[in-house]
Amino acid sequence: MATADLLVVIFDLILRQIPIVYRVEVAFIWRMKVCNIHAVLLYAATDCSVWFTVTFSFDRFVAICCQKLKTKYCTEKTAAVVLGTVTVLSCLKNIFWYFLYTHFYSLSNSPWFCRVEVVISRSLAWAVVEFMHYILTPFIPFVLILLFNALTVRNIIVASRVRRRLRGGSSGESPSDPEMANRRKSMILLFVISANFILLWVVFMVCSILRRLDYLWITVALPTFVPEIGFMLQLLSCCTNTFIYAVTQRKFRQELWNGVKYPLTLMVKLIR
Repeated sequence: MATADLLVVIFDLILRQIPIVYRVEVAFIWRMKVCNIHAVLLYAATDCSVWFTVTFSFDRFVAICCQKLKTKYCTEKTAAVVLGTVTVLSCLKNIFWYFLYTHFYSLSNSPWFCRVEVVISRSLAWAVVEFMHYILTPFIPFVLILLFNALTVRNIIVASRVRRRLRGGSSGESPSDPEMANRRKSMILLFVISANFILLWVVFMVCSILRRLDYLWITVALPTFVPEIGFMLQLLSCCTNTFIYAVTQRKFRQELWNGVKYPLTLMVKLIR
């Protein structure tokens, strides 16, 4: 997840800006199909970022809810196969952008950053491709993340009720029960992941749908800053889930604190 998120930052937030800022210096790339290759890599990285979150959510679902499947599925070998499969499929899915785009950068901060012929952008083929693109990312991933997290939360609630009965608690939970505290934290984390994903993608999706309606001569006027905010939030969504999963883990926070303290401790020892 972290690797895919880093690639999104490189391809979308760094390499995309170079032709915009240095138009004259990189004018030579306009004679090559650099933008087409850039588009394939960028969309593939974005798909990997989103679908790695789906596979991670499924992994947590199996680990918590499917104890029999856990020993077979939750292994390094399975993780490598799943991640490799998702990466290959994401690359294959986005190859068609190489042929739909022209090789000219549009030099604007928009999702479709290579120039597209007007005839192509208003064609049925483009509409179908764009529709399938958004169905596969992010609509289906959101449904799957919401489904897996909902099933996981349901399993946690049922298990917690059984645990309270076994511990003899008629209502509420014992504040000294660490297992119940861990389950409560897991539920909060899963809710945050689902809400984060939909909130950061919803503006981008609505603007994309309205743009497609505009191609069909159904105009819905939006302020210019709304699509830009949606685009910004969509990019932000490609890195927040990794951060949320990481900082909510006690061991990660402890290692992070150790890393912060280490240079200070070393400095004190050198002074002494």
